[in-house]
Amino acid sequence: MTFADQILYEDNHLLAINKMAGQITQGDKTGDPCLADIAKAFLKERDHKPGQVYCGVIHRLDRPVSGVVLLAKTSKALSRMVEKVRTREFEKHYWAVVKNAPPRPVGALENWLVKNEERNKSYVFSAARPNAKLARLEYREVAVSEGGYHLLDINLHTGRHHQIRCQLANIGCPIKGDLKYGAERSNPDGSISLHAYSVTFEHPVRHEMITVTAPNDEISKMFNI
Repeated sequence: MTFADQILYEDNHLLAINKMAGQITQGDKTGDPCLADIAKAFLKERDHKPGQVYCGVIHRLDRPVSGVVLLAKTSKALSRMVEKVRTREFEKHYWAVVKNAPPRPVGALENWLVKNEERNKSYVFSAARPNAKLARLEYREVAVSEGGYHLLDINLHTGRHHQIRCQLANIGCPIKGDLKYGAERSNPDGSISLHAYSVTFEHPVRHEMITVTAPNDEISKMFNI
């Protein structure tokens, strides 16, 4: 698959990419090419731009997670969209494949999360404590596969470090392939079965509502959706 094939939406202000599991959104200590830099190089070559290409990261996905990542092609779009994310005017939905059924088919989770930098892992607490951040999400069970896996539709209200992963693990539903949070085995490609399938937001310039959807063939086949 080429980078052009990963583009889900583009205009003069925004670029939405279907991030593959294993890609990193922003540069990190590994030094591996990140999505933002790949996008800059692609736009520079495709559009024959002589100077520097602007491409800002509006939100991120963990390396083993796939799905929609929205980038800004102008500084104005970036500042406006980051503010929408901060004020929660940016709706994010995920598919999560888990081995165990949740306690209820529909529910909401609210916890306090503390990030451990050394272990690159977040821990769940039921009450506020120093350095803890409030985390909220809603989930809905939508299908069960022949192999006994459960598909959850997640509406993410806050964007904390490893939020979906640790909150689902806390209710006994670790995500398929997520060894860090209690899965029994890894996925063959090192991914975890968490996919950001859609984002909805008001366009920062045109002020119309936009929904961008990222398909995932593997999950679709598993659950016949």
